[in-house]
Amino acid sequence: MTQLFLRPYWYLRHGQTDWNRAGLSQGRTDVPLNETGIEQASEAAVLIGQALDAVGEAGIVRIVSSPLERALRTATIVRDALVARGLPALPLSIEPDLAEVSFGEQEGQPISDWYDDWIAGDYTPPQAESFSVLRARAVGAINRATETEGRPLIVAHGALFRALRAAMDLPANVRLANAVPLSAAPTQAGGWALQELP
Repeated sequence: MTQLFLRPYWYLRHGQTDWNRAGLSQGRTDVPLNETGIEQASEAAVLIGQALDAVGEAGIVRIVSSPLERALRTATIVRDALVARGLPALPLSIEPDLAEVSFGEQEGQPISDWYDDWIAGDYTPPQAESFSVLRARAVGAINRATETEGRPLIVAHGALFRALRAAMDLPANVRLANAVPLSAAPTQAGGWALQELP
């Protein structure tokens, strides 16, 4: 199984959508941000800007986004807000493998008990991606995003981050809130430390 490079990155799940608010499985369905999600992305940009002010050259050097609208719009809002703060425009690229998992027949349905079984590898909905396939895809995407110098900001999705947590040997089934930026950095012991921006 492909291993995750021990290189730091920033991660931001997209802002809220109406399906998030309703507790529905979005997967590849291209649901846009709602007004709350747009506000959340703007608030995340403030936190990221403050973090960049504090760390200077150790900060974000590029933004890499999922192609789905809810993530790409979040990434664009963050980039534009940082420019408005007087920072240079960060390169923004799309990484197709950062797209959210395909939930197959469960897309648009309430998230329920099947989700735990899917993460455990005991069940995959019809026409859906298995958790192990998602994990391999997510690891490949992050490895490509971190193969050049500097720390990227990855803007993507909740289930995809669960797969990354599994690749970091952290408990996988932990929900990441919408638009809460966090730092993922390797530790000297060879593990990972995750820290939300205050």
